[in-house]
Amino acid sequence: MLFATNQILAQDVTKAHTDSLETIVKNYYDLNLKIFQADSSVEDIDNTFKLFTNDFTYVHPKYGGVYKREDLYNGYVRNQKNGGYDGSVTDIRILNKIAGLNAVVVQKSFVENKDGMIKVGEPQMTLFEFRDGKISRIFEYW
Repeated sequence: MLFATNQILAQDVTKAHTDSLETIVKNYYDLNLKIFQADSSVEDIDNTFKLFTNDFTYVHPKYGGVYKREDLYNGYVRNQKNGGYDGSVTDIRILNKIAGLNAVVVQKSFVENKDGMIKVGEPQMTLFEFRDGKISRIFEYW
């Protein structure tokens, strides 16, 4: 009986942990969508970066490799000041997700307004790694 109780408690803890990781990923995408709008602010960027550990890294081999937290932050601010966030991204659709031990893999598509038409982009894969309840690394596989 003790074994069965411990197993049930372990499953409850694991589900709660998985749910919390998935909530952080959802918050990340919600905040990014806000940043991508023309009226976004540096405060929106700051709120996103609160989700990251101090030693956070962003890895995107197709777009330049590995970025440290400060480099990524500066890139967000630069893009915002240069008008790179113009509201053309209207949604980020989560198509699939798999949660594991301190990690979540997401398949997503960007939804964009191009020339007055809504276009759903190709599916893309992203790995989120976590430490101490925050995102420690994002690895883009697209």
